[in-house]
Amino acid sequence: MQVLFVEDDLLLGDGVETALRREGHQVTWLTEGEGVLEHVEQGQVEAVVLDLGLPGIDGMEVLRRIRAAHDIPVLILTARDSLEDRIQGLDAGADDYVLKPFDVDELQARLRAISRRQGGRTQQSIRIGPLHIDHARHEVSWKDQLVKLSRREYTLLHELAQHPGQVFTRPHLEKLLYGCCDEIESNALEVHIHHLRKKLDSNLIVTLRGIGYRLDDKIE
Repeated sequence: MQVLFVEDDLLLGDGVETALRREGHQVTWLTEGEGVLEHVEQGQVEAVVLDLGLPGIDGMEVLRRIRAAHDIPVLILTARDSLEDRIQGLDAGADDYVLKPFDVDELQARLRAISRRQGGRTQQSIRIGPLHIDHARHEVSWKDQLVKLSRREYTLLHELAQHPGQVFTRPHLEKLLYGCCDEIESNALEVHIHHLRKKLDSNLIVTLRGIGYRLDDKIE
């Protein structure tokens, strides 16, 4: 999943971000409430893990703003352990509530659970013309023939295929594949796209010069 993680405790945040990435999630980590709604409105976030005790805009207010416009899984992560606080958070639209200190395995399980309940944004099976992606098995077929992809090729294709016809910017796709900290060679993204075109179809991924890439939703 594409997880937006909002936590101002740097030590805790680093540990949780690492654990989420090891689970296979793509993580954007923010340390304050400003910017959360902007990230959600970009349409790429599939779940939010939200601390309540944030500097600036309080996490509860961030939650209300998300819920005013978006139906996206939100898991509250907080030290506020009173019954009143938990009720307030759930009534404001949270899907689950995890109290600090917590076990990271429980956090992972609860995140998977709210994603399953709401369907998230990740489709388990995608069919676009001759392209079939079985996300549960991490398998890709083209014209009923299995195609072997690398991990990053699969991640890139699955992201584009979830939103056929939608344009994705180069920075978004690079962050998806490499995170925030990895050094990226200037042509790394183009290499992955070249390989996908070679293995599937040369017209499957469309380049919009100076803008980004999209998957052709009318491919035959």
